[in-house]
Amino acid sequence: MDHPSLEGKVAIVTGAALGMGAATARLFGAAGASVVVADRNEEKGLEVVSEITAAGGTAIFQFADVSKSADVEALVKAAVDTYGELNVAVNNAAVAPDKHPVHELDESEFDNIIAINLKGVAICMKYEISQIQKQGAGGSIVNIGSVNSFRPQPFSTAYSAAKHAVIGMTKVAALENAPGGIRVNAVAPGAIDTPMLQGSMGGSPDEAMVAAVAGRLSLFNRLGRPEEVAQASLWLCSDLSSFVTGSTMCVDAGYTNS
Repeated sequence: MDHPSLEGKVAIVTGAALGMGAATARLFGAAGASVVVADRNEEKGLEVVSEITAAGGTAIFQFADVSKSADVEALVKAAVDTYGELNVAVNNAAVAPDKHPVHELDESEFDNIIAINLKGVAICMKYEISQIQKQGAGGSIVNIGSVNSFRPQPFSTAYSAAKHAVIGMTKVAALENAPGGIRVNAVAPGAIDTPMLQGSMGGSPDEAMVAAVAGRLSLFNRLGRPEEVAQASLWLCSDLSSFVTGSTMCVDAGYTNS
């Protein structure tokens, strides 16, 4: 049986210092990719690079605020300057959901969430796709959505708007780039045990709180692991998913279907 491999591929993973991004970067390194770990958190990003290289993989860190075009352009340039090309990318960088009802909208918070969770994905695709097009050999991009892309939670106006739009942008990019062999898909994680989710539960949730959240958001009555989301991104970036584009894979223990 074939296993997903990224041997010989160059990969960018944004928001790769923590949580699902870090798990994805580590898994991609183990699958043979040369990984560019991109994040605003240099300290944690370098720790991920060290973990990848200690396990026998290849990786570098590149600072990137995905809401800034110059940072993303420099990110793609760093991948090409270091490894010669770019083949796959996972656009994972995001900030936590807002916590206000619509009638109490915080415009500053709204702008920041949209800038990173939505505009950031668009900017990343702009530069990633441009580079992959130049190479002429195709590639694969995965955008990280959310169950909020389909089943919004209350008090998350900006986050839900951004995550809905990520799915739409993914479909547009897939339509535009299929003739060039560039596949664009999305992964929609559910309740995954990450620092972001823990923060939404107060930072240090007790077992009862975790159980309550898991019971409400997961048919398996447990939180997902970051590595389980990373496995979905690996498959979509590998050649095993060669006939898949414009799709969204929900990694949510059945929540969007319940």
